[in-house]
Amino acid sequence: MKNSYAIVLASRQVVFLVGMLLFSGQVFSHGINGIVIDPQSQGIPGAKVNILGRVKSAVTNNLGEFVLTDVHLGDSLSIECFGYKKRVFLIDNESYFDKNALFQLFDNTTELSEVKVTGNKTQLTQTANINLTLQPVRSAQELLTLVPGLFVAQHAGGGKAEQLFLRGFDLDHGTDIALSLDGMPVNMVSHAHGQGYADFHFVIPETVDKINFEKGPYDVTKGNLATAGSVDFQTREQLAKSFVSGEYGMFHHKRLTAGIKVLENQKNNAYFAADFLQTDNYFDSPQDFKRINFYGKYTGIVSPNFKITVSASTFQSSWNASGQIPERAVADHTISRFGAIDNTEGGNTSRTNVQLGIVQKINASSSLKSDFYMSAYSFSLFSNFTFFLEDSINGDQIHQYENRKIYGGKTEYKKVFTLKKELNVSFFGGAGFRYDDIDNIGLAKTTGRVVLRDQVQLGNINESNLFAYVSGKLEVKRFVISAALRADNVNFYYNNLKDSIYQPKSLSQTVLLPKLSFLYNAADNIQLYLKSGIGYHSNDARVLLSNDNLNKKALPLALGTDLGTTWKITKNLLFNGALWYLLSEQEFVYVGDAGVVEPSGRSQRLGFDAGLTFQPYKWLFLYSNVNYSHARSVGEPKGQNYIPLAPVFTSDGKLQLNFKKGIFATLSYRYMGDRAANEDRSVIAKGYFVNDFTLGYQRKSFVITGIVNNLFNVAWNETQFLTESRLKDEAQPVSEIHFTPGTPFACRLQVKFMF
Repeated sequence: MKNSYAIVLASRQVVFLVGMLLFSGQVFSHGINGIVIDPQSQGIPGAKVNILGRVKSAVTNNLGEFVLTDVHLGDSLSIECFGYKKRVFLIDNESYFDKNALFQLFDNTTELSEVKVTGNKTQLTQTANINLTLQPVRSAQELLTLVPGLFVAQHAGGGKAEQLFLRGFDLDHGTDIALSLDGMPVNMVSHAHGQGYADFHFVIPETVDKINFEKGPYDVTKGNLATAGSVDFQTREQLAKSFVSGEYGMFHHKRLTAGIKVLENQKNNAYFAADFLQTDNYFDSPQDFKRINFYGKYTGIVSPNFKITVSASTFQSSWNASGQIPERAVADHTISRFGAIDNTEGGNTSRTNVQLGIVQKINASSSLKSDFYMSAYSFSLFSNFTFFLEDSINGDQIHQYENRKIYGGKTEYKKVFTLKKELNVSFFGGAGFRYDDIDNIGLAKTTGRVVLRDQVQLGNINESNLFAYVSGKLEVKRFVISAALRADNVNFYYNNLKDSIYQPKSLSQTVLLPKLSFLYNAADNIQLYLKSGIGYHSNDARVLLSNDNLNKKALPLALGTDLGTTWKITKNLLFNGALWYLLSEQEFVYVGDAGVVEPSGRSQRLGFDAGLTFQPYKWLFLYSNVNYSHARSVGEPKGQNYIPLAPVFTSDGKLQLNFKKGIFATLSYRYMGDRAANEDRSVIAKGYFVNDFTLGYQRKSFVITGIVNNLFNVAWNETQFLTESRLKDEAQPVSEIHFTPGTPFACRLQVKFMF
């Protein structure tokens, strides 16, 4: 009897334990309905999701969705996909079991074998991002040069914005290229020194994670100034490690940089970065250049479908400059190549930014993204381009200055429809605004930065840009067709404070910008594309609203076409190439005596871009890019239709070694061919070929790097202009090349500690 009772009791205990186990399984075992996304919050198809230590796995569909059952708290999910870095996610909280939980992968930008060349968009940015990852850049100028075919030149030793060249354009400081940082425009419209002025020096290069660019007027999300192209730099959401670095080099070069991780967990990341640079540079008159930068960024996952980023930055700099010097003064030994006619040139500038970004994943097929920004900016520049041409006693120094505030933002909605297995339709549309409030923008004649001789211009500008765009994309097997339309309305207002007889003037114009592209994934390693589109650049409000220019076109258009390919010849050899054409309604022409650009007539450009990237081993990386352009004014007689300073042939490349033992080295080159300095090519701006070299050693906690600029000490001219000027003792003016010399041989040492 006792045995029977014991058996019954034991049976009840077994049933109870089994029940408890089943119950605990129901409580602590869940299913995950997740979405694997890329850095742009778009779904990644074909990603493999595994539970570590178990057989269970899933593969994402065309929208990046996947479903996994029987997942427990404490499990780890491994997610991998070709072209992306493998990531492991620890399921350590209940939010992972919410519907449409997001799992983000990042591009694999260290190995060419992992680069994809097919998909539903052109694959043109891989090389730039591999370059950025393999050898981080050390200046804002170097960041710009990572865009294939984009050449930069500095003619104030780092104080002013760089002069830019792309696709047969001398872009001055940004007339026909739209630069942005995390969606915030860098360019300044109706700027005191020149239209589109893009001073990128407020960016700390170590905080930049990715570069997206488009050559030509084909990106519907980019509007004003995006004719030759556009570039958007994206900052890091988190630092891999905190770091402190110091540089010391020739010409009293000193740089201190730090990046500190403030917050890091599954849902929150924040870091702070600071940078200080001081140098006298290589000019005979010490430049006394000083710049200080601060940057902070917070990224928070509010919910599985909602992400917010907040960032703030500020910078200020001051400098002396030697300006552009005439060839005759160097030839007769009045000054050296690094001398100055007026060494009181220089200036100061500052910019403070606040940005807010919001990404909301509505469901697997739709998302909403918003970006807002505010900037406060000041600028003061003293220049002397013609010396004593206009005033033989006091000289021709000018002062350009302004203060402005910028407010802007945009919201974009994306939706993807999967109709059949090989038939997808996607749509996105957005709208936004930008408002520039520019106070006391002026031009004055000065002497030695101190004496004000004449107030040439003074006024206030209000300029607003409202825009909206829609884009649709149809994917049928290997074909992708995209059509888009953008509308921009720009309002100009100018109040002349110098001459009270003039009443404030205003002007408003609207443009429609259609875009159409065809893409064919011919094979898994070949992509062909044909793009066409219309873009525009706005003119300066002061030029438009002066009495002589009331009928000037405010928003001249540019029509472009690209025919190109991305071909992965082998898994370690990548080729990019394109034939292109661009017709512009209006050209910008440099005016030396005022140091600004003014609108001129129509122009056309055609040419080709070609790039080759080869990584035969993980430790060996070779890259070369060549660009040719044929730029001519339309309607001018043959032989009189050259566009001054338009680049014809350019090339850049590098050989990079990264050994397992921590040793790395890079030998790079950049080449610009001779080009016409005037309309009939009777004066030539000479080309150059310059090499830089880097050698370093890296361990887990520190990196030591030696950097050499102009390895072979070539005498080269970084910027050149045909300018009419007169020196103090000259009876008659002379028109000839005025130039800023490029850096001679210069070396510096950087030591970086990571923790």
